[in-house]
Amino acid sequence: QYDQISKVAPTVTFDSFASLDDRMRTLGDLLNKKPEAEAWITAHQKATEEMWKQLHENGLKEGETASVFTMYPGNRLFVMAGAGLPQLLYGADGMKPTAEIQKVLDEGMGFAEISTEKLPEIAGDRVFILNPVTDDAKQSTKELLDSPIWKNLPAVKEGKVYRFDLVKASSDATSREWLLKELPKQMIK
Repeated sequence: QYDQISKVAPTVTFDSFASLDDRMRTLGDLLNKKPEAEAWITAHQKATEEMWKQLHENGLKEGETASVFTMYPGNRLFVMAGAGLPQLLYGADGMKPTAEIQKVLDEGMGFAEISTEKLPEIAGDRVFILNPVTDDAKQSTKELLDSPIWKNLPAVKEGKVYRFDLVKASSDATSREWLLKELPKQMIK
């Protein structure tokens, strides 16, 4: 695809699983906006530190684990690891991945398909659900949330489940700025 697209216009690709800071620096370099990119990164890092401080002051315990799940069409359950929301959750001052999610991260993967039966092994102290876009995936999500295996997860029993739209809780700069505001709104009750 790159070869075809590059014939039409200047074309760049980069690793969408790279950290947001790395991707912003790449864009700063490519667009000759290095100072602007660094200023955004600095402001974002400060806002992220302030958000985690607020959450820790309001009940988030040091060392708590988190897991992020989403359904894709075809009744397929995925745990997110190195892409999207987990990039924020597992950052400095944040939550930790469970041991099973750490294995996915160690393999350099953004996400992995799992069976519903593995949920008890993978689910963290806090669970995040990314609401899918398609109707069949929405139906699969509803079925998952109505299942006994889901209802028996400790995080579910303790009311530590949070839902975000998949398209809003992505790993781009706009999504990240939105999440810095929305995460505390959902987690602080």
